[in-house]
Amino acid sequence: MKAFIIDRYGKKEPMRLGEVPEPVLRDDEVLIQVHAAALNPLDSKIKSGEFKLMLPYRMPLVLGHDVAGIVTRIGPRVRQFKVGDEVYSRPSDLRIGTFAELVAVNENDVAPKPGNITMEEAASLPLVSLTAWQALVERANLQAGQKIFIQAGSGGVGISAIQLAKQLGATVATTTSSANVDLVKSLGADTVIDYKNEDFEKVLRNYDVVLHSQDAGALEKSLRVLKPGGTLISISGPPDPAFATRIGASWLVRLVIRLLSAGVRRRAQCRSVKYSFLFMRANGQQLREIGRLVEAGAIRPVIDRSFAFESANEALAYVESGRSKGKVVLKVK
Repeated sequence: MKAFIIDRYGKKEPMRLGEVPEPVLRDDEVLIQVHAAALNPLDSKIKSGEFKLMLPYRMPLVLGHDVAGIVTRIGPRVRQFKVGDEVYSRPSDLRIGTFAELVAVNENDVAPKPGNITMEEAASLPLVSLTAWQALVERANLQAGQKIFIQAGSGGVGISAIQLAKQLGATVATTTSSANVDLVKSLGADTVIDYKNEDFEKVLRNYDVVLHSQDAGALEKSLRVLKPGGTLISISGPPDPAFATRIGASWLVRLVIRLLSAGVRRRAQCRSVKYSFLFMRANGQQLREIGRLVEAGAIRPVIDRSFAFESANEALAYVESGRSKGKVVLKVK
């Protein structure tokens, strides 16, 4: 089958389009014919080697964390799906590889594709919507009437998180550029801050939750907009000891992670707020819940651009430029 491959870590070397063997299907996996795959900043970070200590991938590696397609084969222990089902998924770490014609995914990481959206729209959802769900529902336990600040509201995670937060009954503030104000307002944002002309720290006060996705400067400011007892959840780091435990890191990696996050954890404690690092995980049951919200019209996908499969390197470069609003998708079949 055709796939986009990296042979070594590096920022500048493009992915290589080549022929690779079809995935070996495990007993609890489904084989998905890829119709569409979305690109994420995570793909670029893995390609450059940023996560090589925490996620020890073997080369050559096929990137890709989002997929929508049709089940073509099932393992003997699979009970939730049958051949011909339309599905969408975020494959688990170390089993990624959606920049290909076929991908094998554990059935527990797969969900039926929402019936009211296209394959491309479905492929745009898994990673970002699961990130939003795990941050707002699992970690923050966001409640109706609470206030949440979601950074980068026109990005993939921001778009999903704004819609989910409004569905949960929260009041939402976000940052974006002036060109995207109408977009984030249409998703439900109550307070919109133009990050080029305003400092969110001077506008926001006493927030219950912050979903942080920006740089270290924004992290420090975010601690100061929370009220005592509030929660800061970061998807851009630094990682914390709880994350090191979850991935089963070696003692050396655990020590490095503890040191990297010591400062922010100490400052959070001084302000009586909680700091938590989130590296989302695959979860088919949560995708089923998200799918129901999509079919009810409560969450809608937002796609910036679609690229032909053969243009995967161009698409990844566009994601790396930071100019996209919404998701960037590959049309594979």
